[in-house]
Amino acid sequence: MNGVRLEVFEAGRQNAGKPVVLCHGWPEHAFSWRHQMSALAAAGHHVIVPNQRGYGNSSCPDEVTGYGLEHLTGDLVALLDHYGYEDATFVGHDWGAHVVWGLTLLHPGRVNKVINLSLPYMERGERPWVEFLEEVFGDDSHIVHLNRRPGVADTVFEANTSRFLRNLFRKNQPPTEPRPGMPFISLAETETPLGEPIMSDDELAVFVSAFEATGFTGSLNWYRNLDRNWSLLADVDPIIRQPALMIYGDRDSIPKSATLTEFVPNAEVVSLDCGHWIQQELPEETNHAIVKWLEQQDGRAAAT
Repeated sequence: MNGVRLEVFEAGRQNAGKPVVLCHGWPEHAFSWRHQMSALAAAGHHVIVPNQRGYGNSSCPDEVTGYGLEHLTGDLVALLDHYGYEDATFVGHDWGAHVVWGLTLLHPGRVNKVINLSLPYMERGERPWVEFLEEVFGDDSHIVHLNRRPGVADTVFEANTSRFLRNLFRKNQPPTEPRPGMPFISLAETETPLGEPIMSDDELAVFVSAFEATGFTGSLNWYRNLDRNWSLLADVDPIIRQPALMIYGDRDSIPKSATLTEFVPNAEVVSLDCGHWIQQELPEETNHAIVKWLEQQDGRAAAT
């Protein structure tokens, strides 16, 4: 689709007509939704979980611009077309949430409900996102570092893939003594991990194997399109009118939005006692929140 091949996992195909598409974040994989797939299928949904471009066995375009929001959202539209669905409920975590917010703005007719984890709606503002972060944080923002020093983080992560991911996927533990400009790099260089892991060694091996095969450049190129995405959204209506559920981790370093309902007026909020990796750290609580909200939405629709 669109010249890109996506690796896709499914559950509950017998529930055709109630699609839910789960969109992973960085540096993750479709496997990050392993705990949600069976729960959503059991609740009557056709669960569709792609590895998005740059991840797993999906295509990894060479051009940086190949990872812009128009392409990432275009892949999801093409995925719906492939299955014959006019629209679906989209669920995103981290970068996947950013893509789902963008999909809902760019292709509102293809999204019937939104569920996002960790990353709230990002107001476009008057300044390009990377430029704004550079002014506020300088090189101490990893987003600025990735845009201004392309290739540096990619090389470090690829030389230390297993260590980096093992240290990263832990419960609410920031890196110690981060290198200025790219805090995540310290996670690839430290020998002693901090905090309790959120997954078993066998589960971690899925992520390690995937990134050892692809490297990190494709996934990091998502960050390198942030200002292009900002320009893309210049003339787009910024209000998301679909019913939405925002799930926060109370211990996440990403702050909660104070303006969410200004841009997403039909949003409801759930907060869980966990860090950033919400659906992997508290899978049962996450499943309960999602399934309950979807059932409530179906009930409201039936009553109207």
